[in-house]
Amino acid sequence: MKIGKYKNAVDNLLALFCIIVMVMLVICVVWQVFSRYVLQQPSTSTDEIARFSMIWVGLLGAAYATGKRRHLNIDLFTSELTGIRKLFNQLFIDGAIFFFAATVMVWGGMSLLLGVYETGQLSPALQMPMAYVYLVLPLSGVLICWYSLLYMVDTVKSHLGEPVLTQTEGGKS
Repeated sequence: MKIGKYKNAVDNLLALFCIIVMVMLVICVVWQVFSRYVLQQPSTSTDEIARFSMIWVGLLGAAYATGKRRHLNIDLFTSELTGIRKLFNQLFIDGAIFFFAATVMVWGGMSLLLGVYETGQLSPALQMPMAYVYLVLPLSGVLICWYSLLYMVDTVKSHLGEPVLTQTEGGKS
């Protein structure tokens, strides 16, 4: 199906972006340590880039983990569920993830983003608009909502015996 192709494309793009940002984060931290202890002149710009990169990789990594169904879960009480109870349990979990991402990350993140954009707040060292840093919050929230909706549809389809877009058993997609 086309949705499955889109999901795989988004997964791959998100993974590649997270890898690039993580590499940039490591390079900035290594340079920061080198410049502080070897050159005796700490670099303030790499400190800020590392901080902002950590925010981006953390939030987009959470979206990627949701898309791969690798987010934190404790199945001590739910692993033995079958049938309709398992269906409702999975729909509740995906619905709770969707609700949190939609309200806190998308709605709250957009409120924060617009507030920061209107004030024109700049980062101290780079003089970059802070709105660019906060953009990741609603962006990752939209991705998490999209993944949650896909998994809710897949859960219902698999319960009805229809072919599903993704495999969810064992966290494989």
